[in-house]
Amino acid sequence: MNRDNTKKSLSIVIPVFNEEDNILPLYDGLMIVLESLGCKYEILFINDASRDKTALRLDELAEKNELVKVIHFKRNFGQTAAMMAGINFSSNEIIIPMDGDLQNDPNDIPNLLAKLNEGFDVCSGWRKERKDNSLKRNLPSKMANFLISRISGVHLHDYGCSLKAYKRDVIEGVKLYGEMHRFIPIYAVWQGAKVTEIPVTHHARTHGQSKYGINRTFKVILDLIVIKFLEQHAQKPIYLFGGFGLFSICLSVISFLLMIYLKYWRDTTFIRTPLPLLTILFFMLGIISILLGLIAELLNRTYYESQNKSVYLIKSLRNIKN
Repeated sequence: MNRDNTKKSLSIVIPVFNEEDNILPLYDGLMIVLESLGCKYEILFINDASRDKTALRLDELAEKNELVKVIHFKRNFGQTAAMMAGINFSSNEIIIPMDGDLQNDPNDIPNLLAKLNEGFDVCSGWRKERKDNSLKRNLPSKMANFLISRISGVHLHDYGCSLKAYKRDVIEGVKLYGEMHRFIPIYAVWQGAKVTEIPVTHHARTHGQSKYGINRTFKVILDLIVIKFLEQHAQKPIYLFGGFGLFSICLSVISFLLMIYLKYWRDTTFIRTPLPLLTILFFMLGIISILLGLIAELLNRTYYESQNKSVYLIKSLRNIKN
């Protein structure tokens, strides 16, 4: 084991929903690994309004061990919100999210930390031999991972694996919505982080039921569109909306000229073609798109200026007092 691990303080973040039978075995496995590392640690369980005895099990653990911290949600907000809460309430240098269903193996934690010790800022788990239904879970996951890697430019085999290790500074301040917890490595790359990936053990679920369905795939696709927009157009949205608007206006002009040509050179009246309607439609669509771009620009400036946010990130300074 790399002895540098002992210098790191760890926050284990575990969102749970209806996992009453998995809480104690997961805790026992974590304690064996964390005690062997000999480092400062805390375990944060986020109870996403479970309807079984999960809350009771977590409160019992918190009473027994003060290093176990529990966050109970009033209602079910989903895994991303639970992950966000865990990150916000964590206090240590390294943040390690993992699932609460016993499919992630705590014994992989030292391997993740070893990669951080090599100089990486993020180490993502890859369920290389995944123990899930091939058709319902594995195939859609492979397609989604391929799509995300191609669109984002951050090439990972398994975005959906919750077991990852992050240095706090690369995800501190990141705001997550929808199903975007799986995209944290992309946010980290935007912050200049070095990201790597290692195979991790994946166990078949033995207790409880999976909370994933096909509807989640569609949510991920929509969130991916948001990610791509934020990557390329967050600071200059007018380029996207305005570009589409100008393109629509150009189509309007083409339709108008073609309409005039057919009228005076082909003796075709306006009412015999859809060109007059297309001219008006494309022109109005272009104007609306440009106006949306201007509104987006105003919102963008409000976002940065009202919160005193910078549009750039500085890695280091020389002979300049910050």
